[in-house]
Amino acid sequence: MAQRPKPEEIVSKLRQVDVLVSQGQSVAASIRAIGVTEVTYYRWRKEYGGLKSDQVKRMKDLETENQRLRKAIADLTLDKLILQEASRGNF
Repeated sequence: MAQRPKPEEIVSKLRQVDVLVSQGQSVAASIRAIGVTEVTYYRWRKEYGGLKSDQVKRMKDLETENQRLRKAIADLTLDKLILQEASRGNF
């Protein structure tokens, strides 16, 4: 399986398609030129469409941080429930 491209590479490929289309190539031919399927192109376009490379990196950093915080909340919630159960048994 091929390695997934980095967000910065995806933004670069989306820009390549924009340039090729502006030079008169069809969208389908431009997508083939960057070596991805139309499904992949439109998924990338939906996710990264109007972003610059630094914005993509910041977005991915925030998503990673959000994931880490969600896990921390889940762990703390579980700890709280365990402590509540333990305290009910002691009284």
